[in-house]
Amino acid sequence: QVQLVESGGGLVQPGGSLRLSCAASGFTFSSYAMSWYRQAPGKERELVARIFSTSGLTNYAASIKGRFIISRDNAKNTVYLQMNSLKPEDTGVYYCYGYVGTRDCWGQGTQVTVSS
Repeated sequence: QVQLVESGGGLVQPGGSLRLSCAASGFTFSSYAMSWYRQAPGKERELVARIFSTSGLTNYAASIKGRFIISRDNAKNTVYLQMNSLKPEDTGVYYCYGYVGTRDCWGQGTQVTVSS
């Protein structure tokens, strides 16, 4: 079955960087767009970034544009989120997402905390 496993979260100071990874299995990874979402405490889950399958085109939320970069390695079935110049408002649980077949598929999430 489809599995998405995130890693790379943690505690970082404002201005710091983190790289999140999402390892995918159970489907033809290279054929599907993949996304990162996040959910801050008390807020709704929001789309952070998306990368399309064959074209590699990307979309970003306005709040993170210019600071985060989404990428994918189809040979490793992995999607990444490089997060730079982190701010306290970037704190939240980050989720990997793919719409596979007819299903919404989510990872378990990884916590990112930006604090001094």
